[in-house]
Amino acid sequence: MSAAIELESGQKAPIFIVQDSAGNTHNLEQINSEGKSVILYFYPRDSTPGCTVQACDFTENMSSLQAEGYVVLGVSKDSEKSHNNFIEKQNLNFPLLLDEDGSLHEAYGTWRMKKNYGKEYMGCARSTFVISPDGNLSFARYNVKAKGHVSMLMKELGIDG
Repeated sequence: MSAAIELESGQKAPIFIVQDSAGNTHNLEQINSEGKSVILYFYPRDSTPGCTVQACDFTENMSSLQAEGYVVLGVSKDSEKSHNNFIEKQNLNFPLLLDEDGSLHEAYGTWRMKKNYGKEYMGCARSTFVISPDGNLSFARYNVKAKGHVSMLMKELGIDG
């Protein structure tokens, strides 16, 4: 297996047209053409402690993010049913994209070799990308921490929470 792609700020973001768990289609080029930036964040699993903290942090800061023209999209390899349960249980106010085949994870280089208690396995590296309206990455970070990530990201983007 080849090494995961390592995207960096300034590079062109991989284009995507993906459905969310409610059946809506999200087209990166279309969102960008409306002058909006996209915060695309990858997380390992719905309803796990760290992923819940991170998703709830995005929900709590959504009005500030939207006021600055950001669209938040979460991505994991979980099913439509799992996403919908997570959204409902946590009252999330942003879509969760379906990527059960892992193609979006591959395009952004987030499906990587991980280690836990000495065992190696393939899994999702918690990662966040900010895609500017010009289609370029203005922020690309792999292996972010769940707790405090949204406030760090907002500081980085110059957004008051």
